[in-house]
Amino acid sequence: MPDLLTAALAHAARGWHVFPLRPDDKRPAFPDHTADQCTGRDPRCHTGHAGWEQRATRDPDRIRRAWSHRPYGIGIACGPSGLVVVDLDVPKHPDDTPPPDWAGACDGWAVFATLADRHGTPIDPFDGFGPNAGPRTGIDATYTVSTGSGGTHLYYHHPATSPALRNTTGDRGGLGWKVDTRAHGGYVVAAGSTVAGRPYAVALDVDPAPLPTWLAGLLAPAPRPARQAAAVSLPADRRGRYLAAAIRRQVAHLAAAPDGQRNHALFASAVALGQLAAGGALTGDDVTAVLKPVALSLGLRPGEVARTIASGLRVGARQPRRLSSIREAA
Repeated sequence: MPDLLTAALAHAARGWHVFPLRPDDKRPAFPDHTADQCTGRDPRCHTGHAGWEQRATRDPDRIRRAWSHRPYGIGIACGPSGLVVVDLDVPKHPDDTPPPDWAGACDGWAVFATLADRHGTPIDPFDGFGPNAGPRTGIDATYTVSTGSGGTHLYYHHPATSPALRNTTGDRGGLGWKVDTRAHGGYVVAAGSTVAGRPYAVALDVDPAPLPTWLAGLLAPAPRPARQAAAVSLPADRRGRYLAAAIRRQVAHLAAAPDGQRNHALFASAVALGQLAAGGALTGDDVTAVLKPVALSLGLRPGEVARTIASGLRVGARQPRRLSSIREAA
């Protein structure tokens, strides 16, 4: 436990936001529920669901309290930490072979090296470990971790001027076979942790290099068309104007939420409008109609949006807000 505490504090000292993982496991230790199951009873969720990303911290006092309690593993929240981590994996079994597009590649390092070569920055895919670990030819050396499964994590600074980069997975819309990335909305198991008894260890202890331009280009999200909140039919009286103003406030609150806080903002807006729905001023469908298109335009996934709005409506229903006192001005 002291070693894990020391490691967690060292990661935080680098400016990285850490949070507890279940001991010897990859899964977050907190919270014990998802956004759609949130009841608001968890002290951290009183103003909306707080997941592992919202709980990640650099506060030494909070870190000491957590890691003095149990031998938690260490997770690093990539988005708040300003990191993009390239996860170069290895085959898990003899039948785990590359698809035709990557025929001849033996692991994620080989695929990453091929990508780098195609973009004019050749690297040596076999220089991943040892005293001179990390890519050193054509690309800057960067903080590197060897994973418990035999793979490699390359840590890079998220470009300050680029849109928020998200997670990618292998050949399913990602960079290629055995190459995943973790950025906003993602986390990695940090050095000093173990998973199933296998350690994660620093292979090259240098500062993270800037994310290569060619890599940032490959990871950049496709532009989304702007979406406006759907119009909701409201009465043309003082009550209707009050509701319209309430809707505008919540839409503006959601639209202004920074990356990493957007799901939390969606939940809070759904709770606020859900209270009005519970009081009979709106319907649940009205709340979904005004919040869903804005949330999707911010990059939240459809399933995540649906679950979070539904959770917010359930919580809002516990404190209905009725507008019986609102009357048309004389």
